[in-house]
Amino acid sequence: MEEEIEDGEEDIEEDIGDEVEETSEEDQEEPIEEDDLQVIDDELMKPKGKSYEECVNEVENLPGVGSATLSKLIESGFSSLESIAFTPASIIREESGLGEKTTEKIIEASMKKLNVGFKSAKELWNQRRNLAQISTGSQELDALLSGGVETGSVIEFFGEYRTGKTQIMHQLCVNVQLPEERGGIEGAALYIDTEGTFRPERIIQMAEALDLDHKKVLKNVVFGRAYNSDHQILLIKEAANLIKKKNIKLIVVDSLIGHFRSEYIGRGTLADRQQTINQHLHDLLRLCDIYPELAIAITNQVQARPNVFYGNPLQAAGGNIIAHGSTIRIFLRKGKGEQRVAKVIDAPHLPEGEAVFSITEEGITD
Repeated sequence: MEEEIEDGEEDIEEDIGDEVEETSEEDQEEPIEEDDLQVIDDELMKPKGKSYEECVNEVENLPGVGSATLSKLIESGFSSLESIAFTPASIIREESGLGEKTTEKIIEASMKKLNVGFKSAKELWNQRRNLAQISTGSQELDALLSGGVETGSVIEFFGEYRTGKTQIMHQLCVNVQLPEERGGIEGAALYIDTEGTFRPERIIQMAEALDLDHKKVLKNVVFGRAYNSDHQILLIKEAANLIKKKNIKLIVVDSLIGHFRSEYIGRGTLADRQQTINQHLHDLLRLCDIYPELAIAITNQVQARPNVFYGNPLQAAGGNIIAHGSTIRIFLRKGKGEQRVAKVIDAPHLPEGEAVFSITEEGITD
């Protein structure tokens, strides 16, 4: 593996904060006329399908699961049949402390109940036809993505600083709360910030541009500040218990690799770094398998290739590990003025293409 050349212009902010918490507005703020806003109905934001309690009950009814075993599973984030069936036995044992025989028994029972096995391509096609999509705010960018950011996958946006990565993440946090007819999926967002660039005031601007009550929009964005790579990995593991409770339909990691680049320095740590990132990405991909109605959007930094003298020397940081782990990869670059250009680099169902969008005070637009 080649040693990476770091982009010297990228700095990682070290803001101080703590555990996952919901963003909220100051009580002293002037009241807003509700008649002028489209209120996000609390009933729409409730989880659809099985509730968290129903998922836990299904786990409790597995053979060999008593109160002590159930408590260990829930505390470790394995609160549904899917989370148990789709997770390697070694990870369940390590994180829950259960014995080998007990772990194998509950995994086998979970797979049996879920009927995990082969299925026809027609069944898979019927599932994919029902996948929801979140609008980016730009019709051009939505068209490039064949409708928007789809659920059940990990989409990566990478590019230099000021190419719109964080702005798109903020916009998705607002748009995911919209009703389906407006390009949303009526869910909440979970935002993991590793660089200290999340701004509630930006959420307010974007919400007001869509005639939404910004107080309710902020309430439906669950925020977590990651202070190091270990904390970042831990927050994703803790997110598993919040998805059903908070009706999370979008997880944002901005950015995925920032902490890893600052903590793993030199060729000697490269193998350990890549393997840790690989496990972290698989935690994210596993969440998509467990919750097919969930979309995951990550941002990535770039690095310069010193052996490129002609053309674009920039490439996504993280090497092949992140390239293979992301379902869809979008490269962002600067255009004229407020314009940005998005290019599909890799996607299993999309052709290569480009779209031009703008970043304005109101958010992401054409």
